[in-house]
Amino acid sequence: MNNTVAITDKISWIGVNDRVSELFEAIWPLPDGVSYNSYLINDEQVALVDTVKDSEINTYLQNIKNVIGNRSVDYLIINHMEPDHSGAIEALRREYPNITLVGNQKTLTFLEQFYGIVENIKIVDDGDQLQLGQHTLNFYLTPMVHWPETMMTYEQKEKILFSGDAFGGFGTLEGGIFDDEVNLDFYQEEIRRYFTNIVAKYGPMVEKAISKLADLDVKIIAATHGPVWREKPEQIIADYSRWSRQETEPGVVVVYGSMYGNTETMVDTICRRLAEKGIKNIKVYNISKTHVSYIINDIWRYQGLILGSCAYNSRIFPPMDYLLCFLENKNIKNRLLGLFGSYTWSGGAMKRLQEFQKNTKLELIEPSVEVKSAPKKKDHEDCIKMAENMAAKLKE
Repeated sequence: MNNTVAITDKISWIGVNDRVSELFEAIWPLPDGVSYNSYLINDEQVALVDTVKDSEINTYLQNIKNVIGNRSVDYLIINHMEPDHSGAIEALRREYPNITLVGNQKTLTFLEQFYGIVENIKIVDDGDQLQLGQHTLNFYLTPMVHWPETMMTYEQKEKILFSGDAFGGFGTLEGGIFDDEVNLDFYQEEIRRYFTNIVAKYGPMVEKAISKLADLDVKIIAATHGPVWREKPEQIIADYSRWSRQETEPGVVVVYGSMYGNTETMVDTICRRLAEKGIKNIKVYNISKTHVSYIINDIWRYQGLILGSCAYNSRIFPPMDYLLCFLENKNIKNRLLGLFGSYTWSGGAMKRLQEFQKNTKLELIEPSVEVKSAPKKKDHEDCIKMAENMAAKLKE
């Protein structure tokens, strides 16, 4: 069965879908799976661009043979060494013993560390070219998008940018692989979730890479996950650029942790006042029920963020601390922040929330509200005031 797709006359998608893995990087949920995209250039010399996860090797090798038959593979271009893209390298070397691995100096280091490979390697630097026949590949180093060795490969004839993990997204490719063949409403959410979960920490490096490649005439973007962009490649570039700069939309994400409902009662007070003041995009998450993957996705979308937590064993509620650590690690900025919480016999929650504000330097919307045991009338009034100040700031 041939599961390959022609992108052009001589360039094919030979990737695979993973509908089995429940978590990406053992952290992020995959309810709709993920694709591992690999590409084959069938010229005078045959080149592959990235491979797939080791769980899909048999399908992958068959996809290669479906395109080139008994021909050998001359080159493997390694844009990214993460094992979901390098997992088939050893199998490729067994199948095609004369294959040359192409990467930069940092790729060489990771090849040895992961697989003990030190032979048949061609090291390329920024701006180097590789001639395959009718197709010429240009290499551009784009470090920390999102590993140190990452690079992108530009094919001159068809003007295809093989971008590695940049411009990728979650979700399997169900029949259609191109942006004009799939439901982009679905993929838009999963692409942003992929960006916020995987790439967001390195937003400045993404911006640097986009700027570096700005003069290239790119007709098709072929990433290692998600759709191939042939109709509107400028759309995914614009999306990644906006997310990298942490540009936001008007709206508020409210995230809370509450064991017995006392902290939660303040959520309804805050949200009602936000709505009364004209804020229409309000997202509320119970940190105990929703995976941080989805919460971070919406936090990256909206300008307002309100966090509330009960105390737990003299500290903040652990699931809330988990979220705060992720947000700190991802260098969140350009947000308006409101804080509220509760305790009975010891504090801890508000202290950690305030520490988060200091660490991230997000603009604090007063008043912060901390209640003892259950909120009283004055506490609800303070929550209303915080919501009013948040709404006013969002409208500036």
